Formats: sequence, structure tokens, C-alpha cells
Amino acid sequence: MCLILFSYADHPDYRLILGANRDEFHERPTAPLGYWESGAAGPVSASVLAGRDLRGGGTWMGVTRAGRFAALTNFRDPSANRNGAPSRGVLVKDFLTGHEPPLPYLTRIMRNGASYNGFNLLVGDRRDLFCYSSRRGEIQVVTPGIHGLSNRFLDSPWPKVDRGKAAMAQVCSNGRITSEAVLRILEDRRRPSDDLLPETGVGLEWERILSSMFIVSPTYGTRSSSALLVGNGGEIRFVERTFIPDGDESRAVMTRRFRFTIDE
Repeated sequence: MCLILFSYADHPDYRLILGANRDEFHERPTAPLGYWESGAAGPVSASVLAGRDLRGGGTWMGVTRAGRFAALTNFRDPSANRNGAPSRGVLVKDFLTGHEPPLPYLTRIMRNGASYNGFNLLVGDRRDLFCYSSRRGEIQVVTPGIHGLSNRFLDSPWPKVDRGKAAMAQVCSNGRITSEAVLRILEDRRRPSDDLLPETGVGLEWERILSSMFIVSPTYGTRSSSALLVGNGGEIRFVERTFIPDGDESRAVMTRRFRFTIDE
């Protein structure tokens, strides 16, 4: 996952309004959003609603019927990446398939977070939401408001994060919230001027490619866009739209929609 925009505990009807783009190499095998079949992640897998990384065995974002939520972004610093490090998506999977409360789970992850390449991990339930940065080595309580998380830290002022937060705030102020309105935010392919780009060690051309909310390139880009709405009454709506490269563009090929009420 490379961009997560969300309103947390800041709307009269919704505890969480979230939009996210998953950016990945086109050749990496992936299963779309769906309930995990028995055996995919242990005996409680049927309660997990998420996509699946078929290479690493984990996922980038998901929810459960009990209201557990987790999502992950990579920390962009290629000079510090190590070959052979474990898949970071397993961290999301393990939270979703377990029963440990969010804070104890992240506290345990802190002990071996350095064994993974850099990441940011959001985990929460019906009561709390936390963000752990492996680079800072600290757990942050997510406060009510509009937030953005890309490949730096929570609310780092990258151009696409700031633009996305402003668009999310506009959607949240317009009354009735819809999944389509959230997904439209994520379609933005504008690139900022070079003087606004971060320097993360990937070179100027890749900084430009990665600077838009929706990423398009021949080998790497936005594979899916997701909208997750969690109502104050426990109703969850989760929509995922998947894309494939089509010349110099990307084409939407599937939209999957799920709706359920959290099991008490």
C-alpha cells in the first residue's frame, strides 16, 4: 500500500472513512478483495475480508467481521532495504487473524520490527486506532481528524498526501458519504512540480512517477483502489476497484463490493 487517506472519529455518522491505493509491480501475483477461504490463514480466516499477496502470503489492508482493521505502507528508502527480509504483509495478516488487542500487538511487533524492511502499520478495532513506524520505533495514538499516510510517516507533508487530505476533508463535509466519492479522490494522476518532490533515493524520474496519487508506469503502478466506510453503528462497506496496465494508461477491470455489520 502506498497511499492511505482517512477521516477518523471526525464525522457524525462514521468512525472511519478511508481511501487507499495499493501500488505494486504489475507482475506480482495478487488475489482480489474477498473473504479468505478456510486454510488461507488459519481457522479464523473466514472472518477476514482482504486481498491477498500470493507471493508473500500476507495482505496490505483488511477488516474482520469483529471490526478489526489493519493496513500497511512501505517506508521508501531503497538504500536501507535488505534482500531476504520477511514480507511486511504478514504483519497485517497476523493482526487480522489473531485476537490480540491493537496496542499489545504493536508492542510485540516493536521487538522485532527491525527485521523487516521499513514500514508503517495501522491497526485498530472498534475502540482504538494506532500507527506504528518501524523507522521511528514508536507507536502513535491516532487522534480524531483527517490523516494521510504514504511512504514516509503519518501526515508527512508530501504533495499527494496534502492534496489527498484536502480532498478527503471536502468529501466529508458534503453530507452523505459514498464509496464512489472516496474512490474518485484516488483517481488523481496530477504530478507536482519538481521543486516540491521529496528526495527518497529513487532518482528524479521515479520521484516524478511516484508523486501522483494514482501511479501509472509500464512496470509499476496503482493495482487497486479501495474505499472503506465504518459506521458508528457497526456497519461496514468495503469496495475495491482493480486495474491493469493498458499502454500508457491503466484500465479498471473489476469492482468488488462487500457490506456487513460488525459481530458483537
